[in-house]
Amino acid sequence: MEGKVSLIVDGAVDYKGNPADRSKTGGWVPAALILGIEICERLSTMGIAVNLVTYLGGTMHLSSSTSANVVTDFMGTSFLLCLLGGFLADSFLGRFRTIVIFSSIQTLGTAVLALSTKLPQLRPPQCHSPENCKEANGFQMGILYLALYLIAVGTGGLKSSVSGFGTDQFDEKNEEEKTQMAYFFNRFFFFISLGTLMAVTVLVYIQDEVGRSWAYGICSVSMFTAIIVILYGTKRYRYKKSVGSPIVQIFQVIVASIKKRKMDLPYDSGLLYDNTPEGSRIHHTDQFCCLDKAAIVAESDFEKNASSSSRNPWKLCTVTRVEEVKMMVRLLPVWATTILFWTTYAQMITFSVEQAATMRRSVGGFQIPAGSLTVFFVAAILLTCAFYDCLIIPLWKKWKGTPGFTALQRIGIGLALSALGMAAASVGEVKRLSVVGKHTTSTTEPLPISVFILIPQFFLVGSGEAFIYTGQLDFFITRSPKGMKTMSTGLFLTTLSLGFFMSSFLVSVIKKVTGNNGGDGWLADNINDGRLDCFYGLVAVMSGINFAIYLVCAAWCKDVKGKSSTPIEMEKC
Repeated sequence: MEGKVSLIVDGAVDYKGNPADRSKTGGWVPAALILGIEICERLSTMGIAVNLVTYLGGTMHLSSSTSANVVTDFMGTSFLLCLLGGFLADSFLGRFRTIVIFSSIQTLGTAVLALSTKLPQLRPPQCHSPENCKEANGFQMGILYLALYLIAVGTGGLKSSVSGFGTDQFDEKNEEEKTQMAYFFNRFFFFISLGTLMAVTVLVYIQDEVGRSWAYGICSVSMFTAIIVILYGTKRYRYKKSVGSPIVQIFQVIVASIKKRKMDLPYDSGLLYDNTPEGSRIHHTDQFCCLDKAAIVAESDFEKNASSSSRNPWKLCTVTRVEEVKMMVRLLPVWATTILFWTTYAQMITFSVEQAATMRRSVGGFQIPAGSLTVFFVAAILLTCAFYDCLIIPLWKKWKGTPGFTALQRIGIGLALSALGMAAASVGEVKRLSVVGKHTTSTTEPLPISVFILIPQFFLVGSGEAFIYTGQLDFFITRSPKGMKTMSTGLFLTTLSLGFFMSSFLVSVIKKVTGNNGGDGWLADNINDGRLDCFYGLVAVMSGINFAIYLVCAAWCKDVKGKSSTPIEMEKC
């Protein structure tokens, strides 16, 4: 009987709603099915994003800066909608249903995109000269936007739940499964990178050499196949019960603390209200004590009826609920200082691809598609992940007794590498522009300079992403309350969203400010007429300043962790 009880996974149920049996549910097999749909999502989203800027400029005849902003707005919206997906998963649908529903929406979006690139009525006529180029009209752009933002909605809902649903398959209270979950984060990112690698090589080649409609059709079919596969594992998954919307719970604490802002806190924190079961209780901390007022008991906090009285959660919150909100607040400094990394990332799939399109890309008799240059970016990610898994983790475990760098250390390394990457990008662009000044032949011919001078910027930012993505994922999932993990994943993914939107904002501002005197400015319609090196240099300086601010925030977070007096706080920072 005791052995049978030990097989029950605490807090998880099977597909019938019964307590999950450890021997029949969870583990690496269902986690692998979940990783499969993440590969297909990356194949679709990145296969579209990395080469979209060439389609917008070459086929839809948009300017360089406008094309870049369309891509970054699309990517920014995709990740911003992760908050919506997280809210629906936590409040109503659960993670599994959210994944299936939003994957279906993404499948529909890629199908519409395939159709829009196939029909000649949905794109402007070809240019016969630079002076006779007609931009896509409102209807043509409207269909394109419909497809892109259906994909964005699907991506947002899917990404908010897929990593959390993957970690649900491992029990943190079981030592063996806890170790497996630690490796899941790196495996998760490795599979993301594998999907991206397929996107920037095979899919981009098909787009350029066979046809975009074929490539986007493959995306749609692969997503549909992934949905069938993940449904196949329904009986093997562990499901976590929905505990209600964390957004509502956070607002309840804020509203209750504002209502009681004039009340004095009791001398003994033990007098604050908390009816949470002892096993799930989070002990009181002194930080952000203004929120503690939400747990002060007042006579009007209970609503009486004929037989009993019940607590009004908008007037009185438990200490545990208040501490959960404090845990989310502690994530915000690190959250804010990681946004700029994704602004540098945005340059790798926009302006760097435009740079590549102007340069010599032949190897032997093979012409490398401009969008496929991001293969060096993905290769850097995969090599960094392999190096970290095979060398850093074992060495660090022997030396420090811990499996690799902490989440904060990984994030810091990623930010530093991104700043170096943008500095390298600025130097590379200076070299490219020096060739532009000497090159007097047709602008349609590639410049006599190898595209491989762009490798350092791709490699440095790619390695930085390998560190920062796994570090952020680890930090936001492990240091958030159990009931708010999907929301914390959404919070992490909003750093990507805001980074892309910041790129769009920065491009618009720089174009306006530097082009005021009638010149082309830093970001000209044709990048050969601009000063992209100055733009890259500005982003490098901003990244350096941001890294310094991050170090202060990380030191504060470590200090908070060190001052914690209970086991729960030691773990949750």
